[in-house]
Amino acid sequence: MTSSSAAPARPARPRPKRGEGQWALGYSEPLNKNEQTKKDDNPLNVRARILNIYSKRGFASIDPADLRGRFRWMGLYTQRAPGFDGGKTASLPEEELDDSYFMMRVRTDGQILDAGALRALGSVSQEFARGTADITDRNNIQYHWIEVESVPAIWERLEAAGLTTIEACGDSPRPFLGSPVAGIAKDEIIDGSEALAEIKRRALNNPEFSNLPRKFKTALTGHPSHDVAPEVNDISFVGTVHPEHGPGFDVWVGGGLSTNPMLAQKLGVWVPLDQVADVWEAVCGIFRDYGYRRLRSRARLKFLVADWGKEKFREVLETEYLKRSLIDNPSPAVPVTQGDHIGVHEQKDGKFYVGVAPVVGRVNGAILLGLADLVEQYGARGIRLTAYQKLVVIGIDAGDTDAFLDDLEKIGLTARPSNWRRNTMACTGIEFCKLAIVDTKQRATDLIAELERRFPQLDVPITVNVNGCPNACARTQVADIGLKGQLVMDADGQQVEGFQVHLGGALGLGANFGRKLRAHKVTSTGLDDYITAVVQAFLADREDGESFADWAARADEVHLRGDRSLESV
Repeated sequence: MTSSSAAPARPARPRPKRGEGQWALGYSEPLNKNEQTKKDDNPLNVRARILNIYSKRGFASIDPADLRGRFRWMGLYTQRAPGFDGGKTASLPEEELDDSYFMMRVRTDGQILDAGALRALGSVSQEFARGTADITDRNNIQYHWIEVESVPAIWERLEAAGLTTIEACGDSPRPFLGSPVAGIAKDEIIDGSEALAEIKRRALNNPEFSNLPRKFKTALTGHPSHDVAPEVNDISFVGTVHPEHGPGFDVWVGGGLSTNPMLAQKLGVWVPLDQVADVWEAVCGIFRDYGYRRLRSRARLKFLVADWGKEKFREVLETEYLKRSLIDNPSPAVPVTQGDHIGVHEQKDGKFYVGVAPVVGRVNGAILLGLADLVEQYGARGIRLTAYQKLVVIGIDAGDTDAFLDDLEKIGLTARPSNWRRNTMACTGIEFCKLAIVDTKQRATDLIAELERRFPQLDVPITVNVNGCPNACARTQVADIGLKGQLVMDADGQQVEGFQVHLGGALGLGANFGRKLRAHKVTSTGLDDYITAVVQAFLADREDGESFADWAARADEVHLRGDRSLESV
């Protein structure tokens, strides 16, 4: 009699890990249409075709690979054609949503805009952009209704004033956030203007950095208020002090929002001013070479940093790219809230800077030209844009500040805004953006007016960020009240514009992403009443000195849903 037994099972062979398109690991073949477009032709080359072909032959002559790809490296993005509601955003091919006009983004990168630059910006708005001009939360001026035939004349005017649109969009070094009070604030740790200018000199129009896996966002500040939202950039340089070496910068990497929000990881180092650009090149090089290029949804630096961890990231940075060790130093203290510089503040030199609030960043050509006149009239150096859709006027004499504030009001600006005007931001929205689902700019403007009426003397800041889609261009997840646009069902079962709500997000000391309530949506028409109910509940239920974000983290869900409001005290 023979016995038999089953052969031992072979161990499962591990499935080979799928390549992520990382150049440094040998994955050089394009893995999606975006990568193929960049391999076919360096996107920087499209400038010559715009100047020599498309601007002469018109919109219909534009190659689709240029139109929906490489044009972005020149700061040009087709805007949404009118007549398509939010339900069409994800259901129609991109080419059907294309209008024959462009959004144009002008970078400022922390530079001071003098009267001449403001006049250039204002005149472009009036002559070529139907009066449009928005201040974005990345220090840009953004136009709409731009025709390709006008682009050469616009570039000539902007470049004569020291401005550019190059790589304001695309898989490139996007516009840099710089402190609006660099070199002038009395409490500044270090002036990083020189380093930011050097980064710009090395980065822009450089083929070494024009084909990144996706966008690459940079921020730099030497101000203790961390006024550039450093936690949500790919790379941030943040002012710090070493006990022996003095002022310099810590390096934070891997921040970003959108559908997978992550806060930047702090390396805890000290970098001197003259080495900041070297570190920027090295980090950007890591992203270029090791960044994931297979899936666009995972192509941001934050995913690489999350997978590697900051220890490995620093090791690769030092050994493969910098070829030297960085100096250890504890990361700097974090402010309770980040600075927006609104109001009147004394400068180092005895003059004053004035932080000014448009409504949700929306200005126009007339306002820009009026601002240019005021800069000249008062002998100011100029303005800088902020990370909060605001602007700062630099160099007003002490005796002129009151008159200057009054003159700002005459052109539609204010340095004495309500809480709601000061602390509400909005992205472009469905008016022009092909990704948007709902209206944002006008809805936020109307919301501000109504909340000013209902809560005219609010004694604690509450931020409201309004976004037209999940991409979080207006930093939805880090606002006290973040509103992410989507289609929702109203009481009659009809699909209408509305928002998913994030409550209690923050940057600074309590940096975190806002609390989401399961299955909770608010219609756009019901937004005023919803926020009113939540704010009333906060005012009645808060403890002494408690911020909205801290309250939202502990509040009963019934008050966050706005189903029942407490009587305001």
